[in-house]
Amino acid sequence: MKDLQNIKQRFGIIGNYEGLNRAIDIAVQVAPTDLSVLITGESGTGKEIFPQVIHSYSARKHGQYIAVNCGAIPEGTIDSELFGHEKGSFTGASDSRKGYFEVADGGTIFLDEVAELPLSTQVRLLRVLETGEFIRVGSSKVQKTNVRVIAASNVEVTMAIDNGKFREDLFYRLNTVPIKVPALRDRGEDIFLLFRKFAVDFAERYRMPAIRLDSEAKNILLNYSWPGNVRQLKNITEQISIIENEREIIAANLRNYLPDYGGVKLPAVIKKGDDKSFSSEREILYKILFEMKSDMNDLKKLVFDLIRRGEIDVTFQETNSRAIKNLFREAKEETNAHNENESPSVDFSQHKTMNNIQDTEEIIEESLSLAQKEVEMIKKALEKYNGKRKMAAGELGISERTLYRKIKEYGIES
Repeated sequence: MKDLQNIKQRFGIIGNYEGLNRAIDIAVQVAPTDLSVLITGESGTGKEIFPQVIHSYSARKHGQYIAVNCGAIPEGTIDSELFGHEKGSFTGASDSRKGYFEVADGGTIFLDEVAELPLSTQVRLLRVLETGEFIRVGSSKVQKTNVRVIAASNVEVTMAIDNGKFREDLFYRLNTVPIKVPALRDRGEDIFLLFRKFAVDFAERYRMPAIRLDSEAKNILLNYSWPGNVRQLKNITEQISIIENEREIIAANLRNYLPDYGGVKLPAVIKKGDDKSFSSEREILYKILFEMKSDMNDLKKLVFDLIRRGEIDVTFQETNSRAIKNLFREAKEETNAHNENESPSVDFSQHKTMNNIQDTEEIIEESLSLAQKEVEMIKKALEKYNGKRKMAAGELGISERTLYRKIKEYGIES
């Protein structure tokens, strides 16, 4: 195998993740053959690099290399683009034209987003792969081509097959050698290497010092899901490099560029038929607290009823749990108040255990008002950052405009 570091340097590949190295290894090994290759991976992972690696290390490296984005060509002209057309074959065809398969004869053609091809075009492509033959649009003459086909897709081709949008026989013909490009979120420390490379590049381009991250910001970078993969990381790095005045980026500022960053995920309590959605984990936590309070009230009511009917097991009160002791104390007080005008169902004087319960903890009823909790959090965030609203908004996970509106709405002094 060719030296891995030399290949990475030549094609600008950054990272040491095992899955990435494996993909490069397969690309170099399959390059000397004429086998079809199907490259899969999420959008923005850098799939377009691997056809270039394959072409450069193949016997076709001196031939044409053409990359075609199948999803960007209208359905009505895709056949003409790929296979060419004759003069007068359709409206606007004023001259004959060669297609990509004719131009790339002896070279390599890369079909990006191949799953977007219409079914009729897939039939033509299958014929090229199996026999090397094609027919221009509007012609009856069969032509030959010797082209290496490499395809890529960011969708599950097998799902497209199940949905009737992709031919199964074409899939197996393209998928002779599969290459899987890993998502950025799976590449661990590679994220930092890529961020540093992009930061240096943009610093040179815009003639400014390179940005860097503090430790907390690095954790956010590592834990983010990166739905746009390397492309998204590059765009965010460029935005921060231009917009931020400080060259050391803290976590609060970084969150402003990751609007869907959720941090630690909390479990949601979901009831059947309850279609209410929550805009933040904080609201989910409030919902859980409300449910717990409701359950505690139901439990108290049950204990009250059991004590009044004399059906409760007295030995159960001899627990070391402070919470249960408090529950029995409240039950006794409630029952005594209830029995002032009625005959008691239970004689508490018989139960010395309950009379001996000493509770030194002061019970404070905590407000569960969403508005009050929101005010408290806003005040704490403002106090933490000495009234700096931008940093406080980052800490709260909301925009600065939303924070300003909340301050005005609640009359908070900042």
